[in-house]
Amino acid sequence: MSAPEDAGFSGVSASGAAIPMPLTAFIGRGDEVAMVSGLLSQRRLVTLTGPGGAGKTRLAAEVAHRRLSDFPDGVFWVDLSLPSDDASVAEAVAAAVGAPPVGDRLRSLCDLLASRRGLLCLDNAEHLLAGVADLVEVVLRACPDVVVLVTSREPLALSGEAVWPVPPLKDADAVDLFVDRARLVQREFELDESSARAVLSIAAHLDGVPLALELAAAWMRVLTPEQVEAGLEDRFSLLVRGPRGAPRRQMTLLGSIDWSYALLDDADRVIFRRLFVFAGSFTAAAAQAVCVDGEDVTSQDVLLAIGRLVDKSLLITETRDGRPRYRMLETIRAYATARAAESNEHEVIRTRHLGWCVGFAEAADRDRVSSPLTWRAEIALEYDNLVAGLQHGLAAFDPQPGRQLAASLAWYWHFDQRGREGMTFLRAAVERGPEDRTLLQVRLLIGLALVADTAGPLDVEYQAAVQALALAEEIGATAERAECLLLSAVGSFYVDFDKSWALSERARESALATRSAFVGGASRALQTMILHLRDEHTEAQAVAAVGMGKDLPHHPGIRSTLLAYQADGAFDTGDLPLAQELAEQAVLLAEPLNDYLRLGIARSTLARIVALRGDPALASDLLAPFARFADRDDVFIPGLNEAMALLATQRGDAESAVAWLERPATATERGAQTWISARALPQLGAALAALGRVDEASEVFVQAVHACRRLDLPGSLAQALSGQGDVAAEALATSGRAADLHHEALTIRCQHGLVPAQIASVEALARVSALTKPSADAVRLLAATSAARARLGLPRTPAQQASYVQTVSALQVVRDSAEGEDAASAGSAWDLSEAVAHARRTRGPRSRPTTGWASLTPTEMQVVTTIAEGLSNPDVGARLFMSRSTVKTHLGHIYRKLGVANRAELAARASKQDRGTQER
Repeated sequence: MSAPEDAGFSGVSASGAAIPMPLTAFIGRGDEVAMVSGLLSQRRLVTLTGPGGAGKTRLAAEVAHRRLSDFPDGVFWVDLSLPSDDASVAEAVAAAVGAPPVGDRLRSLCDLLASRRGLLCLDNAEHLLAGVADLVEVVLRACPDVVVLVTSREPLALSGEAVWPVPPLKDADAVDLFVDRARLVQREFELDESSARAVLSIAAHLDGVPLALELAAAWMRVLTPEQVEAGLEDRFSLLVRGPRGAPRRQMTLLGSIDWSYALLDDADRVIFRRLFVFAGSFTAAAAQAVCVDGEDVTSQDVLLAIGRLVDKSLLITETRDGRPRYRMLETIRAYATARAAESNEHEVIRTRHLGWCVGFAEAADRDRVSSPLTWRAEIALEYDNLVAGLQHGLAAFDPQPGRQLAASLAWYWHFDQRGREGMTFLRAAVERGPEDRTLLQVRLLIGLALVADTAGPLDVEYQAAVQALALAEEIGATAERAECLLLSAVGSFYVDFDKSWALSERARESALATRSAFVGGASRALQTMILHLRDEHTEAQAVAAVGMGKDLPHHPGIRSTLLAYQADGAFDTGDLPLAQELAEQAVLLAEPLNDYLRLGIARSTLARIVALRGDPALASDLLAPFARFADRDDVFIPGLNEAMALLATQRGDAESAVAWLERPATATERGAQTWISARALPQLGAALAALGRVDEASEVFVQAVHACRRLDLPGSLAQALSGQGDVAAEALATSGRAADLHHEALTIRCQHGLVPAQIASVEALARVSALTKPSADAVRLLAATSAARARLGLPRTPAQQASYVQTVSALQVVRDSAEGEDAASAGSAWDLSEAVAHARRTRGPRSRPTTGWASLTPTEMQVVTTIAEGLSNPDVGARLFMSRSTVKTHLGHIYRKLGVANRAELAARASKQDRGTQER
């Protein structure tokens, strides 16, 4: 190691040419050793650079030891830490290699080495750059078989010099180094789960710098890793105990960086300490914006200083998207921060930095619509700096710049996984202006609603949107009013479709007045999603055609989500190839966005489709990147948990399915049932039933029926009723009720054209018949469903296959008869509509007529009772936990079955029916 690890060497001085012999183990650095060794085979001058403590000397010594056999005339090691001026360099080097002490020392050195094939190692050259450069240039010309290896915090700047910056230790190597050095002071030191996390954190805080890690490890004699981690807030006070015998500048971390700082001229010191304000990497232009100070520090001064600071290893260069950026190691940044505080520039520089952040974010936001991917990439590069600006700005006496910055970042947080962090900043920004009645406060509230849309909780979105709407209307912000209406509609979307539809319609009308294509298109998209969730798929296609073709701009996020809903609709209505094609298009649109929400929705949709079409392996691959969200409650991806649960169920792992379905993303939000949680309930009930937890399953199915009726989710309601039917079918005493429930589910599925679900209903009815009274009809229906599945390309799930096998077994005697063979043959020739019609007509001894009171389903009878009491449609919906549109649908069926025209006739007929029942 250079400055850091020299303390572990013995006999290192200018009076001897031996390679240092370390007293401690060399840890890691395999790639680095190979790289430097390779450079020595190709170049005659190699300089290892890096900040103090980076490990330059130790790496050079290790390479020299491993290359001894390649230099038969010797490896000459010279420690240049003692010479104090350029004039003494030649004397020190000549003495170290054993040149005769006569005449000109440089000539004597060259005479000695001229015919030798050797490696000359010059260690710690940074304070003697001119003298070392002059000497090396002469030696390389005069000694053709000599290779020179230099360690320095700054290159020599000679022609042909290969400069190799020594990188920080990799995480694993950093931990190994810490453990090895800790065992020198505490022999029994071992890592457990807690201390391993602490040591990894220490390594990250200390940038993988070996000197810093060794000084931290020395504290293991009296402290725990957790205590050292906590003490790193003041790292320069903690890391002060270097090994005895080390140069004074290497005894402490502070001393090591002090040495580099002292080598800077006054102008470079000013710029160095001002650069503390950048929390991440930065561009030269950003540095100029912060550091330029009238005539004292010009833009040109900053550019030149950056180059010199890079040369002196106080800045690191990295290339991002083909452009150079610069950053400080955190330890060096902490040092620069302390120097800025001493100079009384700390607050001034932070304020300049905040101003640059505001200007950058607002300029970037102007490209958000036209170049969304470029905009996100630019914000991502500067995110650490922007957060530092926010923290300063929102805590400042004048919070306005910080509030402006927060408002400009809302869309970024909407797309990013750090949405919860964004909500924290946006809330703080809103709270710093409690009396603000300006457009900025509207923008902040809109931003809070926007980020809550993807980060949750859902009630925050609606509340913020409503507050923003009221303020926008108060100050006459018409364009923002349209956005507020849209976000209010989105906030209602998860709990109240009718309200969301009405708000989205108002938003669309407002968008027409303000010519906002985005709001108009997004409103149409939202309405399309509502229709798909209500299983009104034909109408949804019509609305989508208008939205996609006219109002919806080229917004890949909205288009991707809309395609996912359309894929679900296509699957539910029986066009499975189209469903997969649409879901694949959704994934292709979402992937370039690097937006976990849209991509999560698209992949979850595609995974469900391909799994149900018989490819669970592909489905697992699609969802594998999202498995990391299993333990995160701050990531909101509708449909992910249900897709994960489906795959678990197909693996026969009902326990995992239950765990996924009981996670917060599908549970109620602060007591409000969402359609996400409601749609998960039938699947949860089925998983519980598969585990034999029948009582729990029955309770969940009841909850599902109520929730799906209230939220107007016909397909999920049918699934819940079918689940209840499956539970009832297990008990022969309730087989009649099982048939009723499955028939009610089938009726809903027929009304909404839910083709795959109709197959499941017909199979379930065949199973009920098989378990109670095996018949040729059941054989016919089962054969028809097998044929329908083959035509659709829809294999049975493992659970459906197990049920099918049980049904076939129960029907075996009938199937083996001539009548059964004929029935199977006839059923195989039916299309699905014929099978469904037959199932609905044929109900055995409990067959329900198509008209009259006996034709009403249990749910329809409940509706009749409430109408007879004089309740309005909204009141009926509230009592029976169903939406107004569902009440209206039930009334239409009741009117047709009873031959009545309106509510008054129905109430009269119900009263008469009730009196007749009482008389009987």
